[in-house]
Amino acid sequence: MSEDAKRKPYLDAWLKRTGRELSVSGRLSELVLILSRKKGGDQDEWRERIQRIMSREQEPCFELLTEIDTLLARQGSKPPPATDDGDLFD
Repeated sequence: MSEDAKRKPYLDAWLKRTGRELSVSGRLSELVLILSRKKGGDQDEWRERIQRIMSREQEPCFELLTEIDTLLARQGSKPPPATDDGDLFD
């Protein structure tokens, strides 16, 4: 079996999962900002690259897939922002 055929199910699952993650308002913009700062390059270029990957126009390298997974996992696990309002039932 070729390497491409082996990666296809993983890529399909990744695209589906990542599409759900990026559908959250602001998530794509935050990802683009982090990637541009971390990897260099213009935010518009990163946005276009991610959109090409998500529309299957461009196949990403494994390193970029894992980088995006890591960043999305961190974004999803952020604690809620602290407020100075105190608890509701104090």
